[in-house]
Amino acid sequence: MTDTRPDPGPARPAPATPGDSLRFAFGTLTVLPVRVTRWDRPAARGGMLAAPLAGLVVGGFAALTGALFLLLGAGPMLAAVATVAVPAVLTRGLHLDGLADVADGLGSGKPAADALRIMKQSDIGPFGVVTLLLTLLGQVAALHELYTDGWARGALAALVAALAARCALTLASRAGVPAARPEGLGAAVAGVVSTRSALLVAALVVCAAAAAGALLSTYEDPRQGPYALGFEAVRVGAAALAALVGGELLLRHCTRRFGGVTGDVFGALAETSATVALLALTLG
Repeated sequence: MTDTRPDPGPARPAPATPGDSLRFAFGTLTVLPVRVTRWDRPAARGGMLAAPLAGLVVGGFAALTGALFLLLGAGPMLAAVATVAVPAVLTRGLHLDGLADVADGLGSGKPAADALRIMKQSDIGPFGVVTLLLTLLGQVAALHELYTDGWARGALAALVAALAARCALTLASRAGVPAARPEGLGAAVAGVVSTRSALLVAALVVCAAAAAGALLSTYEDPRQGPYALGFEAVRVGAAALAALVGGELLLRHCTRRFGGVTGDVFGALAETSATVALLALTLG
């Protein structure tokens, strides 16, 4: 007797566990010794939703390093340089490399295919060099100013910048954002996160930053009233929001120019958002 049952087609991958998601996030976004055990869409979805947690760890190491330098007698400038160096080390410089490659691709003014080819080359052009220089100088200058006002302000800035930087990657992985190439990290994570989930993560990150600002105000002066606490909460939360807006603007520009996202674009988004957060925290 002939079996007339329809072909069920390829089996769907099993849902990712929290462990799968965290391994994907930390294994792809940091150099911490975490082995990625799954490289499929469910794991990528969970990993990109957990990206801010990776940022929290990277920012925590950066904040501790800066505070330690101050504790050992170093000045604010050296503490700022050390703080900026930690995320570069913990990402093996991949985000900075992505920023330089995107700057070269955008600066070339060439069509998408040619710009993507330029970005894939191993060398760095003049646009990339200038962008890297100005970005790192801006980060160091902002942290120097914040550390001058106290170790807690510099440490909080390092945390908020790293948290917002990885949240920008969550937003860039939402549905509707295509990949520019059929391979690479961009293709692996493009569109894996629903827009609602990405916006929820972004709202949580901004609220967490605002709460940290209120805690900072309480630490600096426990006698401060609700107005001072509210002002600091709004200031820090607004800095996180500004970082995400800056990342979104760059994301839209890259999507128009390149036709989608790549691993380099993700690196550029992280560095841009971190820089915007640090600069915004020096205001007010």
